[in-house]
Amino acid sequence: MAFWNRRKQQRSSIAIPIALGSTDAVGYVKLSEHPDVLTAVDKIADLVSNMTIHLVEKTEKGDKRIVNELSRKVDIEPCRNMTRKTWLYKIVRDLLLDGDGNSIVHISVDKKTGLIENLVPFQMSMVSYNDGNSLIDYTIDYSGITYLPDEVIHFVLNPHPLYPYRGIGYRVALKNLVKNLSQANKTKNNFMSGKYMPSIIIAVDALTEELSSKEGREEILNKYIDETEGGKPWVIPADLVKVEQVKPLSLKDIAIVEGMEIDKKSLAGLLGVPAFFLGVGEFDKDEYNNFVNTRIMSIGQRIAQTLTRDILINPNWYFRLNPRSLYSYNLTELVNAGKELVDRTAMRRNEWRDWVGLDPDEEMEELIILENYIPADKIGNQSKLLSDEERMALALKILKGGGTVVS
Repeated sequence: MAFWNRRKQQRSSIAIPIALGSTDAVGYVKLSEHPDVLTAVDKIADLVSNMTIHLVEKTEKGDKRIVNELSRKVDIEPCRNMTRKTWLYKIVRDLLLDGDGNSIVHISVDKKTGLIENLVPFQMSMVSYNDGNSLIDYTIDYSGITYLPDEVIHFVLNPHPLYPYRGIGYRVALKNLVKNLSQANKTKNNFMSGKYMPSIIIAVDALTEELSSKEGREEILNKYIDETEGGKPWVIPADLVKVEQVKPLSLKDIAIVEGMEIDKKSLAGLLGVPAFFLGVGEFDKDEYNNFVNTRIMSIGQRIAQTLTRDILINPNWYFRLNPRSLYSYNLTELVNAGKELVDRTAMRRNEWRDWVGLDPDEEMEELIILENYIPADKIGNQSKLLSDEERMALALKILKGGGTVVS
């Protein structure tokens, strides 16, 4: 079955590159090179790309996962020489950084079969947009070729207020934060180098001409200090030289740490990650799980809905990204949660074993129920549920070897 049968239409055009960076930052630090921005973007992209992509069908008894060539193509090998994780990581990084809120994937179709051959991500620095007169009338220029929206998969983050079919990135909002953090790092490096923090000050009773030149100052130091062997006390004239030890300032004294923490929290809030990812505060399990439920799942929903819109032609099918493996669990929580589901026949014990990383066991495929772990098909044979006549009849049947009773 052909899942994709649209033909590519191409027209000649000129691509306008999109520059990414903050030219006002100290030393010109690009957003894509700043360590805090990279840390936040990498964490989001890494978690989103860990989610498997399920192809799901709506049925009367609920939504069921489908396993076929299309589901394998999207989840296992969406593009030649890329895995699903690499492919999704590229898309999310484009959305947050390189694509200014956009990521575009070209749909390559096998001419013989009409099936999807590759889903090739564009290099977003070579993409430009031709906005039309309406909200749905636009084209995309890439490497000298003009593409219609139907020929590509256009993922969008933070829709533009005037052109909602394309997104807006964080470049402008992050500009001042990156500048402040870069300046703070530069100040910290200079401070820690000790260049402007002498721990000892020597007051010398000497002529002004002697102290006005570097050679004169070095001559005084060499005369009274360098000739003294290490570990031995200095012997200096009492009225000629006065030595004072100065307690150097710390980073806390000049409020560098507090300022950096405020900027890091602002950056974390803007990109939607917990601040402890950027070294502010300690890991919080509830905050991490909320981050998965909100930020990660929000981006996952955008990707899944866009794939459904641009690839699928069956109205009963849709894509979804599965987040279950991303949450912060411990073994005890998995065991307890599985026990509750097994006791209520909502799960087989082999599914429970899969949760905790164990291989399936043939003897644990049967559904069990209640506190005595009665097989589900024997639940009606409990003696406490039978009348006196039914107990007598069942007892006779058991004596003849034709039944069982459960206490």
